Amino acid sequence: MSELNNVRHGNIRQAIMPGFIFVVILWLIKTLEFQFGFSLHQLGVFPGAMEGLIGILTGPLIHGSYEHLASNSLALLLLLAALFYGYPNSKYWTLATIWLGSGLGTWLFAREAWHFGASGLTHGLFFYLFVISILRRDKRSIALMMMVFFMYGGMIMTIFPREPGISYEYHFFGALFGLIAALIFKNSDPKPIEKQYGWEIEDKEDELIGDEWQTEQDQEHTIVEEEQHKLH
Repeated sequence: MSELNNVRHGNIRQAIMPGFIFVVILWLIKTLEFQFGFSLHQLGVFPGAMEGLIGILTGPLIHGSYEHLASNSLALLLLLAALFYGYPNSKYWTLATIWLGSGLGTWLFAREAWHFGASGLTHGLFFYLFVISILRRDKRSIALMMMVFFMYGGMIMTIFPREPGISYEYHFFGALFGLIAALIFKNSDPKPIEKQYGWEIEDKEDELIGDEWQTEQDQEHTIVEEEQHKLH
């Protein structure tokens, strides 16, 4: 039992570390930007412009302010940990789909302005975890969904226009490609083995045995009764 707990704790630590490292990198980028007095907003997405294409790759790394970054940091930690813990086989494909899809959708259809920040990524991760739990319906997926929904259920509303300075387009396309990733990768990860209780095992054994427990005499008697019933 202790070995199983150690494995679980190890898996949780492994799931937390990638998000932690990613958030640290984002803070380093913002700190360097502030310390040296330059702006990296041109590494965001600018719709329809060739110079704005680079933002599909770099946009989630750039934030307009420390407040902007702080608002995304906790969400990234929690949502990335949930992704890496619950979906180890599809985690990188899911991240790539959301990262590139949200940027491309913004470049194609958003308003003419610089769009940057990890909000598209957080919305994509939230919608991925939400939709895939409905499709898979296993205990782990549902538990992860309930946790993230309790914390960030409001993301369902922030994919629509609200404040002029917020890129709802990044949110919307992140959510859209999170949904698409859930549909594509729903069967990529094996479902956890569910604990079976004694009475469940007994029922399955009964179904497998059927009427084989009967003696030949009992089976002959049963056949005679069935034939008599048909005659009546």
